[in-house]
Amino acid sequence: MIDYQPLYDALSDAKADVWTKLLPQQLHLAFDPAKHGDLAQWQALVDNVQVMPTTQRVLDADTVQIGGADDLTTLTKNQLESQLKALHPWRKGPYDLFGIQIDTEWRSDWKWKRLKAHIAPLNHRLVLDVGCGNGYHCWRMLGAGAKTVVGIDPMLLNVLQFQLVRKLYGAAPIYVLPLGIEDLPYGMKAFDTVFSMGVLYHRRSPIDHLMELRDCLRPGGELVLETLIIDGGLGQVLLPEDRYARMRNVWFLPSCDTLISWLKRCGFKNIRLVDVTITSIEEQRSTEWMTFHSLKDFLAAESPQLTCEGLPAPKRAIVIGNAP
Repeated sequence: MIDYQPLYDALSDAKADVWTKLLPQQLHLAFDPAKHGDLAQWQALVDNVQVMPTTQRVLDADTVQIGGADDLTTLTKNQLESQLKALHPWRKGPYDLFGIQIDTEWRSDWKWKRLKAHIAPLNHRLVLDVGCGNGYHCWRMLGAGAKTVVGIDPMLLNVLQFQLVRKLYGAAPIYVLPLGIEDLPYGMKAFDTVFSMGVLYHRRSPIDHLMELRDCLRPGGELVLETLIIDGGLGQVLLPEDRYARMRNVWFLPSCDTLISWLKRCGFKNIRLVDVTITSIEEQRSTEWMTFHSLKDFLAAESPQLTCEGLPAPKRAIVIGNAP
């Protein structure tokens, strides 16, 4: 079991006592086995993972590494690999866990490389990562010097993947909670840096999401926003009529100028566009750790500049701004 008391203390220090009072009950409800038919099985699997001492912990390289191949016997390594694969699919990474290379669907390290030179130093910061998946970027934030990292993601499988990795790592000021941003108290204004990467286009109201992000930040705190965009000028937005790249839950894809105007309307200052990158089939793909269809299956076979629905293929922008 994870000891959440250091998290409560960190939130209290940031004057976020309103969340500290709610969080124990939120976690109790989220981890109720009745909420998900596989939760008890996943939790038992994590509980059964053997704690293996190691001095090798690397959080500032492309691959999050815990332990070395020589730390385990062949039998123990095979057992650990089976336990890791039982939590398939692994979407964010990569990880190297005691010599087991987890080649995840996303090369999440590529995204980190694109943004790390542009963000304010994370040293001694309280950081929130919204929609963090299994916590890969949370580990990179901790490796970059963050004081405490809180990730939130409503997908229980992602949370259990994180718990397994954290169990192998050992105690650390990093947490992934089975919550959505709508579960956070309004107007906390507690975090020094808030990341929202790959979330905005899944929200039915992008303006509400930006306001929620703003209200998580202390005055002057930094927002790091990454989302799907389209080419075009101010005011242009793509609203898919049905699916986008076979995803049902994609709503608004703005142009960069439109996205910046949204951020201005929500009160953000010092807004800067720091990266625009077309998502490639090398960055998002099927692997033995994520065997389902991936990006190449979602693009038009005759024209990879389009999705299979005939819409512009995925292109992502990173925008940074400061809360008022």
